[in-house]
Amino acid sequence: MEQQAVQLDRETFSCPICLDLLKEPVGIPCGHSYCMNCIKDHWDKEDQKGVHSCPQCRKAFTLRPDLEKNTMLAALVGQLKKTGLQAAAADLRSAGPEDVACDSCTGRKLKAIKSCLVCLASYCEKHLQPHYDVAPLKKHKLVEPSKNLQENICSKHDEVMKMFCRTDQTFICSLCLLDEHKGHDTVSVAAERTERQRELEERRGNIQQRIQDREKDVKLLQQEVEAINHSADKTVEDSEKIFTELICLLQKRRSDVKQQIRSQQETEVSRVKDVQEKLEQEITELKRKDAELEQLSHTEDHNQFLLNYPSLPALSESTHSSSINIRPLRHFEDVAAAVSELREKLQDVLRDSWTNISLMVTEVDVLLSEPEPEPEPTTRAGFLKYSCEITMDPNTAHTYLKLSEGKRKVTVMDQHQSYPSHPDRFTDYCQVLSKESLTGCSYWEVEWRGSEIYVAVAYNNIKAGSGNECKFGGNDKSWALKCSQKGYQFGHKNIWTSISGPRSSRVGVYLDHRAGILSFHSVSGSMTLIHRVQTRFTEPLHAGVWIWNIGNSAEFCKPK
Repeated sequence: MEQQAVQLDRETFSCPICLDLLKEPVGIPCGHSYCMNCIKDHWDKEDQKGVHSCPQCRKAFTLRPDLEKNTMLAALVGQLKKTGLQAAAADLRSAGPEDVACDSCTGRKLKAIKSCLVCLASYCEKHLQPHYDVAPLKKHKLVEPSKNLQENICSKHDEVMKMFCRTDQTFICSLCLLDEHKGHDTVSVAAERTERQRELEERRGNIQQRIQDREKDVKLLQQEVEAINHSADKTVEDSEKIFTELICLLQKRRSDVKQQIRSQQETEVSRVKDVQEKLEQEITELKRKDAELEQLSHTEDHNQFLLNYPSLPALSESTHSSSINIRPLRHFEDVAAAVSELREKLQDVLRDSWTNISLMVTEVDVLLSEPEPEPEPTTRAGFLKYSCEITMDPNTAHTYLKLSEGKRKVTVMDQHQSYPSHPDRFTDYCQVLSKESLTGCSYWEVEWRGSEIYVAVAYNNIKAGSGNECKFGGNDKSWALKCSQKGYQFGHKNIWTSISGPRSSRVGVYLDHRAGILSFHSVSGSMTLIHRVQTRFTEPLHAGVWIWNIGNSAEFCKPK
């Protein structure tokens, strides 16, 4: 509350002109008080008008009032200085180098809070108050503080430029309207602003609609990403499970084969060892009988030999054939061969199946394929289906180019046009680009008059270069057809090729940005192709023309 009281005192006892505490306060007949020096300086400036007025209420005095120091008010101000009012007054925000200063402040300049487009001055809070209180001032147009108010003054007639010349695309004052802009298409600045505001809102609406469409697309793509990830994860999981089952199946078959081989091995070895054991027993018995026969054969007593001979046991039949026949087996090698054959078959199956699996993977295509390019027209009626209205951007036009016919026609003049400075303006060549950016299928026609003209398309950033970097056809940012009375030449990357074709004062240009097709046609009784380009465009394109000689012109026609 104490701070508010100090603030109130500061405003009450501050001079409305310098905004400092009153110094030698004086009152004038309307009741307002000022520093004596401030009001004297103010009235000194008004002496030549013959009428003196109050800076606050604007009340006029025919005779300059006499000024006497208000001693009571001076005493109050002195008392307030002792209570800290001077410190509070110092808290007022002064205008810094980056701020817009109040034009009415004397001495220390305060920061302006509004600029007046009628007064062409900027005001702080104190000095702005009459614009809220005085009836005539209430009608003035207030805007945010601006340092560029003088740009609204006509440099030739020193008047406020309240009109806009659509023919020359420049601001003019009322005297300009009667002078060099007589007969031009002119409107008030407010009307032009309304029109451009409507266009701006329309463009913003289009942009906002595109933003909404793109946001929907982004959301759809995000959902698709989640679906892709889910499907891929599920497929990997299922594939891992299937391959694991296949591996388990192979491992089981490997185990079965191993078990069968070992079982058969054990059986065959057991059979062989059983026969071997019986044969060894038979050999032992035969050896024993052979020993008995050998002993008898050494008996010298013939009678004893004959007596014992009949008692010898008869030789029993062998349980096996006289020889063991071993079949020419490869033992288990055939099993290995069979397993090897299985491996080769599996390899064939896996190879064929892998090809199919790989194709299935690569054929996963989430985004819709690029639509088939529009078939290139063959007749003028076909081209006209893609016709678009082209208007030129005055911010890119060289200063020797004059735009007319609703910015569809451009003419080379013999003197500079009054265009405001702009970073997009061509300065090296008499060129201009369209406002419209072209990305789909488009067709337009250019009617040219004179000795030489270039019909071109270019990326927007061509304007940032100089020399060949900004010349139509002289770089990789533009494609240009040179039309002259001698014939045609096509240029790209500063490589120019002569082209034959029927002479015509009208050239049709067809662009299929997505398919990378650019074609130029002679338009007379029929359509005749002059030159066709097949390339890849990486940015939106703009239509453009480059004109050489004074008086030559080109117009982007409305095709009929």
